[in-house]
Amino acid sequence: MNLNRRQFLKLSGSAAATATVAGSGLLTGCSSGPRRPGTGEIASSPTICDICFWKCAGTVYTENGKPWKVVGNPDDVHSNGRLCTRGTGGIGSYMDRDRLTKPLMRVERNGKQVFEPVDWNQALNFIASRMRKIAEEQGEDRIALFSHGAGGAHFKHLLKSFGADSYAAPSFAQCRGPREVAFKLTYGEGVGSPDRTDMENSRCIVLIGSHIGENLHNGQVQTLTRAIENGATLITVDPRFSVPAGKSKHWLAIEPGTDIALLLAWMNVIIGEELYDKDYVNKNTTGLPQLARHVRPFTPEWAWLQTGIEPDKIRASARDMAAAAPATLIHPGRHVTWYGDDTQRSRAIAILNALLGSWGRPGGFYYQEKVKLPKFPLPKYPHAKTTEKIANKGKFPFASSGVTNAVIDASIGEDAHYKGWFIYGTNLPMSLPGITHKLRQAADQLDLVVVVDIVPAEVIGYADIVLPECSYLERYDDLRNSPERIPSLALRMPAFEPLGDSKPGWWIAKQLGERLGLEKYFPWNDYSEVLDWQLKQVGSSLEEMQRIGVKNFHRKTPEYLDDDAPFRFGTPSGKIELYSQQLKDAGFAPMPVYTPPQKPPEDYYRLIYGRAPAHTFGRTSNNPLLFELMPENAVWVNPIAAQRWGLNSGDYIRLKNTEGTMSNRVRVRVTERIRPDSLFMAHGFGHTERGLRLASGVGANDAELMSHVKIDPIMGGTGMRSNFVTLVKEEV
Repeated sequence: MNLNRRQFLKLSGSAAATATVAGSGLLTGCSSGPRRPGTGEIASSPTICDICFWKCAGTVYTENGKPWKVVGNPDDVHSNGRLCTRGTGGIGSYMDRDRLTKPLMRVERNGKQVFEPVDWNQALNFIASRMRKIAEEQGEDRIALFSHGAGGAHFKHLLKSFGADSYAAPSFAQCRGPREVAFKLTYGEGVGSPDRTDMENSRCIVLIGSHIGENLHNGQVQTLTRAIENGATLITVDPRFSVPAGKSKHWLAIEPGTDIALLLAWMNVIIGEELYDKDYVNKNTTGLPQLARHVRPFTPEWAWLQTGIEPDKIRASARDMAAAAPATLIHPGRHVTWYGDDTQRSRAIAILNALLGSWGRPGGFYYQEKVKLPKFPLPKYPHAKTTEKIANKGKFPFASSGVTNAVIDASIGEDAHYKGWFIYGTNLPMSLPGITHKLRQAADQLDLVVVVDIVPAEVIGYADIVLPECSYLERYDDLRNSPERIPSLALRMPAFEPLGDSKPGWWIAKQLGERLGLEKYFPWNDYSEVLDWQLKQVGSSLEEMQRIGVKNFHRKTPEYLDDDAPFRFGTPSGKIELYSQQLKDAGFAPMPVYTPPQKPPEDYYRLIYGRAPAHTFGRTSNNPLLFELMPENAVWVNPIAAQRWGLNSGDYIRLKNTEGTMSNRVRVRVTERIRPDSLFMAHGFGHTERGLRLASGVGANDAELMSHVKIDPIMGGTGMRSNFVTLVKEEV
């Protein structure tokens, strides 16, 4: 079969039905006649939620072997026993009637390319054959992995065993990468995941475009709530009156793209009025004289002309921060890829925290700890000739992980490095902005594209082979050993048998490994053997964890800095670096520099995207339980703009970008909670894959409107808020 010049394929609803489980029984309860839940035979098993990266531990309850509910584990430090909306709706990922349950292979029938169900042997043998061919003709290192989610670790292990070590995840270049790089440049280490923010002890919290309460990162929402209940001052910087803005003493409705101007003005006030923590700064930082000179011109009056925020409000909010210090937290945010200067903006946030003395102090940032969990004994991986850094071609010197866009670019053209892709659990067309044409170019050249997923997301249209993974409720994965306030381990184990012919990721990786002659890297019969061995090394066992789900350990390291003891930070100077010599040596500004944003053309508005409490972006939009809560997104339009276009709440419109790309139709929400120069919509809607029978064609997809992407030169992040759209009223 010729895999080149492949067509983009979609699964129709009928094709999806033949490839997926018939889900009517799962959706309606399967029993005849009404019966109260909880009156049948109840069983329980521990799990780790896979709906978002927070990885809360929970307990799955079944009734007569059928799904009933999932609740939080009371011993879990991530969730404190409470799951969010998405976590409790996670059981819908098992119930989704559109799930993939058989391997699919691209074949040509009557001159057209289609997907056909095949058995696992045929699918796996095909993949192994193609991998060997790539290795023989080009080298083992010419295969890359795109991944999001815990199960991706199994495929990373497979490729490293094979001799390929190129890995990229949208969570870096499209989400948190700028803040991790910025904080590491400043403090010598990143913020971590979950975030090391100590909000429950904060007296002042500053949110800059961070929609806590809408993104529902569980522990963050709980600690923010406790801080507000304890009387903490909340300051929200956002062009939109978000949920936390409604709880704030100061809502600063900033002009989009001017955040660095505000941060520099705050530094001007705090240094100029000597409100910074002098003892902490003198002891722990380097570069204060340079910083003081740098921020001197950036007065609140100057910032007013940039941000639209009055000087009195800038000064008042800066003084409130200083009054509460060091229990003041300038939150680093999570989805921070906005305007292409994102590492420098995150640097400004890191520097401001340092001036207030919050790093390593109660109410600021605490030091995390994790369990020292031994790795299962395996042979050393073969040396990979290249890594994902080959894709950067000397750019992005501070990228600490694979840059998704760079790996895609390195798969296109006569000099393309990559010849094969594995794509695990990440829907690239809706995760990466303005990338569809490049995905098609790459797919046209690649010798192998393997997609491993649970549902038929848009990315399967580029695949040669689609492998159906079972949901997180049907499999074992690695133990959760995330750094936290208390070292803790949590177990995910199967609550159900895999539906149809879907399989766990570990099984798929092992089967491929054996076909490639890599048996020594997969010596287990079942992945539970790995977990049991690891647990026994730290005084537990799989049997114990199957009973309790979560095991907490005693902390061995300090949670905060000792103000009386010397401390060496992980930077070259051993200090918190307000002035970064590393950046200067690499040709970048050693301190944050502000560049005014581009203004929208006449009758165009800046497109701002964000999150919704019911969904984890596009990953859950076909989840039947969460779809019922929020089936579509809406575009927020200020009344001034709505009057200009003759719009009312509930009207349908389309959005058109400056290149003429038109969105699917989307409802209007007329609200004063958005600036007149901007529009807001939740990301993750507007699916085009017909196999997603709930989500397909519902709502609008902001990613397809992002034709202007400003790349962060420091680490490769994709700035996605430099796009403008106009409104096209839908004819009734």
